[in-house]
Amino acid sequence: MITRLDIAYDGGPFAGWARQPGRRTVQEELERALGIVLRREVALTVAGRTDVGVHALGQVASYEGPPPRLTGVNALLPDEIAVLAAQGAPDDFDARAGARSRTYCYRVLARSAPSPFERGRALHWPYRVDRDVLDACARALAGEHDFTAFTPTETDHVRFRRVVLEAAWRDGADDVLEFWIEADAFMRQMNRVLVGTMLQVAGGRRTLESFTRLLQGAHRRDAGVTAPAHGLYLARVRY
Repeated sequence: MITRLDIAYDGGPFAGWARQPGRRTVQEELERALGIVLRREVALTVAGRTDVGVHALGQVASYEGPPPRLTGVNALLPDEIAVLAAQGAPDDFDARAGARSRTYCYRVLARSAPSPFERGRALHWPYRVDRDVLDACARALAGEHDFTAFTPTETDHVRFRRVVLEAAWRDGADDVLEFWIEADAFMRQMNRVLVGTMLQVAGGRRTLESFTRLLQGAHRRDAGVTAPAHGLYLARVRY
């Protein structure tokens, strides 16, 4: 039997999703709690291996075995992690291999004054932002592009072309701008470099034309800064 888990977590206290010796990770906490409830070892397969400090609203994981009782497993998890749903899935369900697309959201507090309530939840950006330019950058992302410039040079990726299904900046509450992007797959730090670069374009430090040229393939040094992890959320996985 295969079980699907839908999970949310605050990535701030963790060294990312994946198990790492001597470091606290989301995977380790979940597998520990599931092991206690199910009285057996559990090995999770996950849709998105989020980096250090990245949050999740709709992470999906799978494992071989029966679903746990939600109250039981959540009682054993730290407050920063919650299993939202646990259900049986088809025998061929694989949270990673079966994903058709993933959607991320990056939150930016675009005003001069910081907010104590957005600390660790959004990037505080007190600089000028031309919203029309941000929107133009997002529109340029739709379709298939070469994202070599938007991932670290020292990467294990062998394929740098990705298909962006949808990308848009949206107005959130209380001066927060949200960048939503759905694609077939993502590379390490890709969304964070995209956001950092787009903010530089919207602030007049880069041109829109230079941004679109980056999508044809370029070196990492040609793109902008990497936005911090705490503004990024894995929002949804489609199957």
